[in-house]
Amino acid sequence: MELFKEMEKHGHEQVMFLQDNKVGLKAVIAIHNTVLGPSLGGCRMWDYDKEEDVVIDALRLSKGMTYKSGISGVDFGGAKSVIWGDPEEDKTEGIFRALGKYINSLQGRYSTGTDVGTTYDDFVILRKETPYVGALPKEYGGSGDSSIATAYGVFHGIKASCKYKYGKKDCSGLTVAVQGLGKVGSKLTKHLIDAGCEVIATDINEDYIKEGKELGAKIVEPDEIYDVDCDIFSPNALGSVINEETIDRLNCDIIAGAANNVLADHSFADKLREKDILYAPDYVINAGGLIQVADELGVGGYNEERTMKKCEGIYDKLLQIFKIADQKGITTFDAADHMVEERIEMMKAIHNIRG
Repeated sequence: MELFKEMEKHGHEQVMFLQDNKVGLKAVIAIHNTVLGPSLGGCRMWDYDKEEDVVIDALRLSKGMTYKSGISGVDFGGAKSVIWGDPEEDKTEGIFRALGKYINSLQGRYSTGTDVGTTYDDFVILRKETPYVGALPKEYGGSGDSSIATAYGVFHGIKASCKYKYGKKDCSGLTVAVQGLGKVGSKLTKHLIDAGCEVIATDINEDYIKEGKELGAKIVEPDEIYDVDCDIFSPNALGSVINEETIDRLNCDIIAGAANNVLADHSFADKLREKDILYAPDYVINAGGLIQVADELGVGGYNEERTMKKCEGIYDKLLQIFKIADQKGITTFDAADHMVEERIEMMKAIHNIRG
């Protein structure tokens, strides 16, 4: 890939390639934009097929974090770190301590936390080398499990989607197809079942499937989830699940979930609009975890009640986005992007004021 062209195309400021053969570290840190403040974004560990996939994921995810911060109203920019390795087989203390050293060398320009393939235990290790870590376990002075806030925000985003699509103030009686029963998906499933939804779910992890059954979800095979006749399709695993192979299989009115980069590319936002499927932009609806970490790293430290109240605000934010999209005849994806870009331009103007 032509990296500098990709960086220019998407507005990235910095990309770091990290390697330490002694500890087995191969990683990329991508810093997208710091106009709103120092960058924030989790650390993903995944066994990618090739190194280009590592870079592409880091670039996409870091840009998503800028937009997630922008729409959430927090004073942070966007970044992401990606470790190339199998999270089940390749983790070592050395990998996370070495990554911590590199993050510390950025002197606060980037703070990180958990993401797909990483756990809070990993960041207890990383914290030994840098203070720039969020959502550590409460016993280590952090705000705790950020998937709780993420799931809570997604649940309120689903309720907003139902309000806009059906005129319902809740989601009771609706069928939700949940793709992914991991840290966020399982908590979201409980919210949905408690609210009176029927949940049909899938995962590739047998432990997660067992938990889903215990919660009351009906389980289907991973590839069958796209064909489920449902009101809401909720992707809560990896990205790019709405693509050429899946879009015509969907039997839903709404797409709303915690996964990042749900759409394979921008064109699928147009295709969903043509199909009259309401799309809750992923970086808006799944912002709860970021809201929690931003609150933890902000002045005065973490306040759980304040964080959950901000997560509830995802409801009103999505209703605003849906309304703008309808008024302007654009996709919800574009409506959300415009709101973020206007905020970034406003902050650029603020920075130019000399007091």
